[in-house]
Amino acid sequence: MLEARTPLHDDLVDYLVRTTSLQRGEAARVILDVLAYFDETAPEFVRRRHRELQAKGLTNAEIFTRIEAELPHRAVAPPSLSLRQLRRLVYG
Repeated sequence: MLEARTPLHDDLVDYLVRTTSLQRGEAARVILDVLAYFDETAPEFVRRRHRELQAKGLTNAEIFTRIEAELPHRAVAPPSLSLRQLRRLVYG
């Protein structure tokens, strides 16, 4: 899990406390929730959405059509890249 108490997060917590009605602990929790949201990978998103939509009674055909439409608009974590892959991105 991500740590809530880093200098970078402290600045963001301070900003949220100043600009919203959130208390310091609430602001830190919101930040951690948002970071966790952006940390979800595409496969994790697909599995989670499938479970959620299945629980609502949708069929697999409906579920996969909806997920296909949602995925391009969803922020998902990038894949893990090796050092070699990172170098190739820079140097070709």
